[in-house]
Amino acid sequence: MLRFVQRRVVKPLMDLLRMGATPERLAWSIAAGVLIGINPVLGSTTVLALAVASAFRLNYVASQVGNHLVYPLELLLFPVWIALGSRLFGTAGLKLGRHELMLEVKHHPWQTTKALWTWEWHALVVWVFAAAILMPLLAMVLKPVLRKMLDQLHHEPIVEK
Repeated sequence: MLRFVQRRVVKPLMDLLRMGATPERLAWSIAAGVLIGINPVLGSTTVLALAVASAFRLNYVASQVGNHLVYPLELLLFPVWIALGSRLFGTAGLKLGRHELMLEVKHHPWQTTKALWTWEWHALVVWVFAAAILMPLLAMVLKPVLRKMLDQLHHEPIVEK
């Protein structure tokens, strides 16, 4: 696991710092990728992270590192976002059982689709509020870590090739 993190997270970030990316910009880029990576719209994270990175002139690579790092959390948090959205808007909870959901889709496709969109919309509203609070906090936590990584780069011995 440590080798995975080193190869897939630390090394790309160190490379970005070597190329001149600032710790502040990388912190915001990673934070955006992480928060987008846990949004309740399954299958949207890569394109959404690229769009947000482009709109806010963030680092594409760092946003994708953050996005892909939290992919398992997206699946784990999906029912949480749905439940919170249902609570906030006072709607009936989603029957997350696969069998019940498939029966509903089979017998009532239009009503099930409408219900799914309602649950998804409510979950998305909850996520937007959570992301607005958590993204600056995550960026604030990441900045000193990235500054320390940059300091390590300044102390690396220069190797001639």
